[in-house]
Parts: sequence; C-alpha cells; structure tokens
Amino acid sequence: QVQLVESGGGLVQTGGSLRLSCAASGRTFSSYAVGWFRQAPGKEREFVAGVSRSGGTTHYADSLKGRFAISRDNAKNTVYLQMNSLKPEDTAVYYCAADRTPYSSALRTDRNQYDYWGQGIQVTVSS
Repeated sequence: QVQLVESGGGLVQTGGSLRLSCAASGRTFSSYAVGWFRQAPGKEREFVAGVSRSGGTTHYADSLKGRFAISRDNAKNTVYLQMNSLKPEDTAVYYCAADRTPYSSALRTDRNQYDYWGQGIQVTVSS
C-alpha cells in the first residue's frame, strides 16, 4: 500500500512557477513508477508527467514538454513537479499517483493503470 499527499499548490500569475510535492508513506515507495495528472473543471483527468522507479526516466504530455519537469527523491519518499511559465489553461486540480504494478519498468499515461492516488491539490493561474 502506498499513501500519497500533495502539497505546494496555490494561486500564481501567468508566467509564474510552482513546485508541487507528492509525499509518500510506505517503505516500498521506490518500487513504484509515479505519475502526475490534472483535472480541470468539466474535463477528463489527463496525464501530465511520469517518472520511473529510480527517477532516471521521465516522460511528459507533449503539450507540456519544456515547461514542466518531474523528479523524485526516494530517500525522502517524495516526487516533485516543477511547473514553469504557467498559463491560465494550467489551472486544475493536480494529482500524483503510483502505478498499480510494483517493480514495473513501464511508464504509463493511462490513469486506469494507477491504483494509488493523492487527494489532489488546486493550482490556479490568473491571467
């Protein structure tokens, strides 16, 4: 079992930056690939970024490449999402999630492949 808690959200102006954190409980956190997703009002939850178990491999939604960066520190049981050059369309509730399959080398974009979710945190970008 993995429990996840997001932090670092809030209100920021267009062009600003935020860093989200996802703190995990459980000794086996490093066994799971982790993803960030987001959900805007009235829209489906969409993939943002993912990181492998070691942190050595990352992948992103095409539209976010170059602005967002995902990383992890397994010693701290934490995954980060650095968000730069924020736009109003980045406004959403952001969720971190752990892959349903421990020790998997796959990096998945399908939210249905993630079993463990945080409660979500609001990010609002004002114009």
